[in-house]
Amino acid sequence: MAGPPWKLRDRVLALDEALAAGIVNVTSDSMFSGARSGTPEAAVRDGLALAEAGFDMLDVGAVAARNGPAVEPGREAAALVPALEGLAASGLPLSADTYSAEVAERALRAGAVAVNDIGGGSEEMFDLVAASGCGYVLMHIEGPPRAERDPRRYPDVVDHMKGWFEERLSRAAERGVAADQVVLDPGLDFDLSVEDDLEVLRRLPELAELGRPLYVSLSRKDFIGAVLAGSWEGRLGAERREAGTIAAATLAVAAGAQVLRLHDRSALQAVRVAGRISRLPAGIGA
Repeated sequence: MAGPPWKLRDRVLALDEALAAGIVNVTSDSMFSGARSGTPEAAVRDGLALAEAGFDMLDVGAVAARNGPAVEPGREAAALVPALEGLAASGLPLSADTYSAEVAERALRAGAVAVNDIGGGSEEMFDLVAASGCGYVLMHIEGPPRAERDPRRYPDVVDHMKGWFEERLSRAAERGVAADQVVLDPGLDFDLSVEDDLEVLRRLPELAELGRPLYVSLSRKDFIGAVLAGSWEGRLGAERREAGTIAAATLAVAAGAQVLRLHDRSALQAVRVAGRISRLPAGIGA
């Protein structure tokens, strides 16, 4: 399903079909053991392999989203910047997965053309995005990242999320961020229950009413493990969620997701096929 274009720092992505962002983690503690590039050198190798596999862009981060203490910006940048510099050889657009405006500024100087901010936006981040002209992923979250808390209860999770995004988009616009720089990430697994995650995925078309492309990060997430196991407490580990990710990615594309953040080539194939089917004119073959 085609969406409005997404303006990055050096190009515009038309989003006539769903795109896949390959995940590159310059970490040793990310939730999926198959995506832990412990050094910048390993991250470059892993990212170039994703580029060769056919991913459309690379999302590069150096701090795991899991709960834990804050990471000093200098330490984060020391891992992230050389990885971005090395991945420039891929020719793909690079996004920096960071919620630190200080780190994001250094990442943009190193070659990133977008910032994937799981922090939900701040004045400092909005100012940087406005000044640089980079693309921006605005993710729904109800508090600081990496802080443990129980999911909130929402009378209607999608209505709440729409209001949350409207307020943040307005705040970003006030700081000079252009609408076409922004895509929206519902933040699956962040401050959402399993039932919330499923409801959001089912009702993605309602989030698309906000007029911005939908960036859906669902690869191997906990809600998939919980659905497969039948309970949150017994959820399958990330290493056992590949087929569930394929199913979720396929349905997300059918529901209107324009960018899928993914670990696996199998999920990339699912996005390609689902995207092609979703673009077929109604009634073809009848």
